[in-house]
Amino acid sequence: MNLMGIDMGTTSVKTAVFDENLQEKIKLTADYTLESKGDRVEFEAEKYWNIVSGEIEKIKAELEVDALAIDTQCETLILTDENGIPVRKAIVWLDNRATEEARMIQEHFGNKKVYEITGQPEVTATWPACKLLWVKRNEPEIWEKTKKVFLLEDYILFKMTGRFITEKTLQSSTIYFDIRQDTWWDEMLEYIGVTREMLPELLDSGMYVGDYQGIRVTTGAMDQVSGAIGAGIVKKGIVSVMTGTTMVIFTPYDDIPPYDPASIVPCHYNYDGKYCLLSWSPTAGMALKWLKNALCESFSFRELDELAEKIEPGSDGVTFLPYLCGSTMPKYNPDARGSFTGLTTEHGRGHFVRSVMESIACTLRSNLEYLNLDATEIRAMGGGATSPLWCQMKSDMTGKKLVTLKNTETACLGGAILAGVGTGVFASVEEACAKIEIGRSYTPTGADYTECYERFKKYDEILNI
Repeated sequence: MNLMGIDMGTTSVKTAVFDENLQEKIKLTADYTLESKGDRVEFEAEKYWNIVSGEIEKIKAELEVDALAIDTQCETLILTDENGIPVRKAIVWLDNRATEEARMIQEHFGNKKVYEITGQPEVTATWPACKLLWVKRNEPEIWEKTKKVFLLEDYILFKMTGRFITEKTLQSSTIYFDIRQDTWWDEMLEYIGVTREMLPELLDSGMYVGDYQGIRVTTGAMDQVSGAIGAGIVKKGIVSVMTGTTMVIFTPYDDIPPYDPASIVPCHYNYDGKYCLLSWSPTAGMALKWLKNALCESFSFRELDELAEKIEPGSDGVTFLPYLCGSTMPKYNPDARGSFTGLTTEHGRGHFVRSVMESIACTLRSNLEYLNLDATEIRAMGGGATSPLWCQMKSDMTGKKLVTLKNTETACLGGAILAGVGTGVFASVEEACAKIEIGRSYTPTGADYTECYERFKKYDEILNI
């Protein structure tokens, strides 16, 4: 059996096929450019489908595919008529035009009520409820034609199978999905002017829904959940950290944590009917890339590792605060800025590099402490997972075992696993995840980062205000 996972990212579509043992057989990437102007970000809905269908055709020319599932970002909105024909361009998740509508919803319901029903601690312009209210208020002629409300995965499933369906993980951040009751939140729907008939049928992840050109199609999951499945994050005690441009920490959770007005950690519906927490920081690998481009232009990332490796843990007193794009968690401060402190004439390029890497390890530890997670293992993904030095640093900083994964396209693999579950190849997600292969394992060496971490927290208290 060949199982396909399609990962629809913000500006690229990755497609990969795996066999029943989760061995990758083929992988493709198609890039595309969004239409962006100010706070508005859009894309022609049909182009999404053209890209996906084109990638499937390329793969089918190489090998037979038995089943597939798709993951997408949560909040990209596609409005259509009764026949599923788009009535306007897709409003991409990054779009922030609905700030006034977010304020209206927040004032009407309050953050506490929204969180307790939907798991989202804030009401922001990116949420589909706010975008729908914006269209209703600002594009009445479009609203009049709107009969179906799709998110991106829903739309691709509709194009493949003709069914108006969705899956619950994708709806987590609409703020009109009740993640406790697994159903639509009627009070919110009434406020924004949407009827249940305008919304797709709610299904679980990994359910067979129809065929496309001889390929069995199943429901997938939102991108972060699919990526977690592909990393084997399917039980408590194991968390994932994605160190790409940003850093995202994912952990399964049994229930929705109590509302905390000081917290902005979202709780999402997970594939298994339980929940998951997502903590993120806007600057991670971006900080090292910035340093490379600004001060180390002639060095490769491997050479930066070699520079940093020559410096003792703690960077001889140099501390970097990685707030090049503000801070989010555990402290929300969009006005925070990056800084180096503790510099003397004895410090050189290697100290700058190591202190940047240590700052991200410190951020990881502070987020784990903030989430109060009793994690026994961290699974590392993203570009940061390719650096042995950085991985060891994170293990030493947190005192946790850290492992990398043989397959780096975890979202595609998660989709393939859900496709296999939905078509009977695997009895469960958990059974399939037992086949996931670990790349390299790191355990704490005893390197003492106590003073480094305390210094990081001290400067954070002083400068991140």
